[in-house]
Amino acid sequence: MAIRTYGPNAVDWEQRVDLDRLRRERLARLNATLEASSLGSLLTFDFSNIRYLTATHIGTWAMDKLIRFAVLPRGGQPVLWDFGSAAKHHQLFNPWLDGTERARAGISTLRGAFHPEAGIAEEVARKVATVLRAHGLENEPLGVDLAEMPVLAALRAEGIDVVDGQQVFLEARRIKTPDEISLLTQACSMVDAAYEDLYSFLRPGVRENECVGLVSKVLYDLGSEYVEGVNAISGERCSPHPHVYSDRVVRPGDPAFFDILHSHLGYRTCYYRCFAVGSASPAMRDAYTRCREYMDAAIAIVRPGTTTADVVELWPTAQEFGFPDEEAAFALQYGHGVGLSIWEKPIFSRLVSLDHPEVLEEGMVFALETYWPAGDGWSAARIEEEVVVTADGCEVITKFPAEDLLVAGQRYWTVDGSLPTVRDSQSHLNTAKGRGE
Repeated sequence: MAIRTYGPNAVDWEQRVDLDRLRRERLARLNATLEASSLGSLLTFDFSNIRYLTATHIGTWAMDKLIRFAVLPRGGQPVLWDFGSAAKHHQLFNPWLDGTERARAGISTLRGAFHPEAGIAEEVARKVATVLRAHGLENEPLGVDLAEMPVLAALRAEGIDVVDGQQVFLEARRIKTPDEISLLTQACSMVDAAYEDLYSFLRPGVRENECVGLVSKVLYDLGSEYVEGVNAISGERCSPHPHVYSDRVVRPGDPAFFDILHSHLGYRTCYYRCFAVGSASPAMRDAYTRCREYMDAAIAIVRPGTTTADVVELWPTAQEFGFPDEEAAFALQYGHGVGLSIWEKPIFSRLVSLDHPEVLEEGMVFALETYWPAGDGWSAARIEEEVVVTADGCEVITKFPAEDLLVAGQRYWTVDGSLPTVRDSQSHLNTAKGRGE
């Protein structure tokens, strides 16, 4: 049976996403992963890790501040320090944090914006050390995901052994709970709708940034928490792929591909689709066909027990599509876990996966991305599918059509019938003389 999707509202007449269960199961997974590690406690400044651990969120404006932090002591419950008014909100509305007991006012150094002599870093270290001592863990390694240098120095001045904790967080987040999978699927369904409107809108004369605005409006109207980004790439900008939209005006015969990244209750999408505007050149059609073949070959082997190395071996080497090495071609033939952030475990890349393969397991959710430059030297195809690993295979949760290259924009009619959708964008090359006949 297909993974269920629902409306965004809570109802009494249907069992939908269980958010209480989501909170419990995420914390249980993280506690189990910490217990299996050599660490005594975890300290997080990372926005996604804080949400996974504490089920709190104060707006996307805070994502780059590194000002909130939380501790998980082995065998204990999370303690969160947040902006004063946000902490008060958590005390009132987040009963899973036990009021003032584990939702506390406290701030870090704001990426150095506070004066170094204000003692903010030392206060962070003091707060953390107090929790560790209360649990008898002050002499055990403290795993930290991200840390500013003054905070790191202050923790060490407190006598705390600070080590890498990011791997513990990512290991816990590697396998998704049923509710996480439901939210990720729901997030994809919202992008399905955005692509429907984008396909109708895309035509010569619109600009890439207008496409970004359209997609953002559709998603926010559907209740998206955060539109992280929309890559809108068209025409000659397709090869090499710049990974950022511009104000370029779309022209007849252009290739255009898009990556839509947004958050539904924290759970992200990374979802490319590729179109031809009005028509596609034979070179562009061939590029899309090859791009799709690499995608289908990868999806066909996704099941528990397959490794990331097995997948990337099916993809071309960097040299086969014009790059000197795998680092230069990174993220073009690529795969990555998707969850509360868009690049989680497992990672699929010839850069690392052949030497350090990861085994696929039921409950993983990841995106697979393929790319192929066209033989004309300027156009290219890009496809991405998100998949859930099931007990005996996988299910694709990105459902806007992509098995063949879609042509967007108006159909054109000539005196002899419809203008072919496979044609060169330079008209004279479509005549008998232009073809050298």
